[in-house]
Amino acid sequence: MTTLSPYDSLSPVTRAAYRARAAAADLAPLPRADKDDALLAVADALEVRTAEIVAANARDVARARENGTSESVVDRLTLTPERVRAIAADVRDVAKLPDPVGEIVRGNTLPNGIDLRQVRVPLGVVGIVYEARPNVTVDAAALCLKSGNAVLLRGSASAYESNTALVGVIRDAVGGAGLPADAVQLVPGESRESVRELMRARGLVDVLIPRGGASLIQTVVSESTVPVIETGTGNCHVYVDADADIDMAIDILVNSKAQRVSVCNAAETLLVHQDIAAAFLPRALDALAEAGVTVHADPRVLAHAEGTRATVVEAVPEDWETEYLSYDIAAAVVDSLDKAVEHIRLWSSGHTEAIVTTSQQAARRFTRLVDSTTVAVNASTRFTDGGQFGFGAEIGISTQKLHARGPMGLPELTSTKYIVTGDGHVRP
Repeated sequence: MTTLSPYDSLSPVTRAAYRARAAAADLAPLPRADKDDALLAVADALEVRTAEIVAANARDVARARENGTSESVVDRLTLTPERVRAIAADVRDVAKLPDPVGEIVRGNTLPNGIDLRQVRVPLGVVGIVYEARPNVTVDAAALCLKSGNAVLLRGSASAYESNTALVGVIRDAVGGAGLPADAVQLVPGESRESVRELMRARGLVDVLIPRGGASLIQTVVSESTVPVIETGTGNCHVYVDADADIDMAIDILVNSKAQRVSVCNAAETLLVHQDIAAAFLPRALDALAEAGVTVHADPRVLAHAEGTRATVVEAVPEDWETEYLSYDIAAAVVDSLDKAVEHIRLWSSGHTEAIVTTSQQAARRFTRLVDSTTVAVNASTRFTDGGQFGFGAEIGISTQKLHARGPMGLPELTSTKYIVTGDGHVRP
């Protein structure tokens, strides 16, 4: 007579979640050395099995091109031997980072003699829902392992072959290092139903982190019963103040927009103070044209476009809320710093805003009034990044205000618990 497991009647996604929960319990108390050894094993395995990974990725890339996928998305999907080596190097960098688990956030001895400590602990089971980029598969796995969390990875169908190969390599390396292989799992299935199951696995999955476009993020936020950390779309602004250094402003604008257009910290809107518009805009429009950027301009910007090499189209209302992720930028002239702030408050996604100014008073006012995860003064929006901030790799950039905000490194993948130590204490 065959004895059925209590899990046999469950769906594949739910079974994966149960396995992840068991793995998380085993992973949480492990010392740093064990986790670092596993991460180094993962990095080595990625390099040893590069050919296998690249071959799987080539099938995804070929299918994407057959389906008419844009080249910018294909580029994000593509893995080359050099990119795999870079991913392996990133994993080694994660192994070098301090382990947040067990860190004492605060602590003291109470007047009654009880010792009270608040310490960092893993979140438990982290679900990641993401699009296209297979490097996220490895980044997320490495960060979750380092912070003592099990991870359930649900990439897009377009990267299924790549993600399957990567997760297979990671699981083999993790298991070979003595850690539970089920700490890293690919969510079974390619249908939207598997995503819905993951979003409703409350009690098994502790938190979901969506990474991708606005539609994906909003779907997860609105439909999930599992708590969600909302990583943001990036409608980022560069404001050129009346007192800006024009050469600096052009460098920052072009870098913010065109250094890499397909990322969430790329600038999507330019705002220019009216007092500097005549001197700044003709040069800025030419610089954007040289970088291949099309400007979606309001009438006051259009007035300065004549005689420039710029590709300019008249802006429509939708432009102010658009995350282009392409060589496009919206542009407007504003009457004052406060009008720039008003525009940002109305249209920003809360990601990153930059001001270019030589006025300390203007910089202070802008940083006080703008409520985004990052406010840059005389610096490119492209610096909003865990690696650039010195955090190491990041799991995403949170645009919400609860638990985590901005680039999410290892500490943001932990929660806390209180440890109360007494000596026979009872409450009177």
